Amino acid sequence: MKKILVTGGAGFIGSAVIRHLINDTEHSVINVDKLTYAGNLSSLISISDDSRYAFERVDICDAGALKRVFNAHQPDIVMHLAAESHVDRSIDGPGEFIQTNIVGTYTLLEQARAYYEQLPPNRREHFRFHHISTDEVYGDLPHPDDVSDADKNNLPLFTEDTGYEPSSPYSASKAASDHLVRAWARTYKLPTLVTNCSNNYGPYHFPEKLIPLVILNALAGKPLPVYGKGNQIRDWLYVEDHARALVVVATQGKLGETYNIGGHNEKQNLDVVKTICHILDEVRPKSTAYTDQITYVADRPGHDMRYAIDASKIERELGWKPQETFESGIRKTVQWYLDHQDWVQQIQSGEYQQWLDKNYTERQA
Repeated sequence: MKKILVTGGAGFIGSAVIRHLINDTEHSVINVDKLTYAGNLSSLISISDDSRYAFERVDICDAGALKRVFNAHQPDIVMHLAAESHVDRSIDGPGEFIQTNIVGTYTLLEQARAYYEQLPPNRREHFRFHHISTDEVYGDLPHPDDVSDADKNNLPLFTEDTGYEPSSPYSASKAASDHLVRAWARTYKLPTLVTNCSNNYGPYHFPEKLIPLVILNALAGKPLPVYGKGNQIRDWLYVEDHARALVVVATQGKLGETYNIGGHNEKQNLDVVKTICHILDEVRPKSTAYTDQITYVADRPGHDMRYAIDASKIERELGWKPQETFESGIRKTVQWYLDHQDWVQQIQSGEYQQWLDKNYTERQA
């Protein structure tokens, strides 16, 4: 059994990791989260009373608070998920992304290094720092619309050796954080691992992202916005599959290695939207088709056209592969939002933030 410190554990992916750790393993968890707009403790209610779970409301840019957390909880593994992650927000205001994703990662690395260096040798040899990143650091790949018919069946995928060409402030900030982690490993011998994942979807996803936005807008009778022609391709990964992969890497991965994690599900955005509409037509029918709500909007600046992950390394070396197909995962996701309208109401109305402001004051270091 390990003590695992998870940063960003109240976020979409982080909360899935923590639920998996508590429900399916014997490890204990320290959840370190600032609780920004996208962090929500209600996603962890099912495990919040478990004796193996602890929560610390801490900003990863606060070195003093991080030092206290490391000293108090004595973790064996750090899983660093805390990040600003919405591309559109990064275009409108990149400063927060630079602060959290770069400065925050630097601060966490320094506190992890100080903690690691004072560990006794028998504990130091088992310590790990796992940095969770994105496939967006690689830029984009050739799109089938832009290649000859002969090349359509042989399109390249992102591998662990693909060069970095980030396109947005968000992806640039994540690329910088990846470089920091590798530099701390080489210069200071901090034992690190890096993973880069494709687009996640599933329960508890904040409604600003494509899939939950489409589900909720469709149910509310609102327009379903699609950028450009909707032909941007993403590789979709069910969040619970990703959580399993991350724990496998954190506990079994080879130090110094990078592992790409993908769902083997390349889909055009427009097809994703139409799939959701067709599921809703079936399970929540109305007088008109949900596809009638699709609205095309101007594309965003610097929009990457195609992402696709080669996840053969993690399958070959660690035995992980996704359990959900896109068809099974998206149906589960749509049904989850239909069954959890109370959670949606809390998020959209601001009730959760009001509760947080009233009942949860930040612990001072």
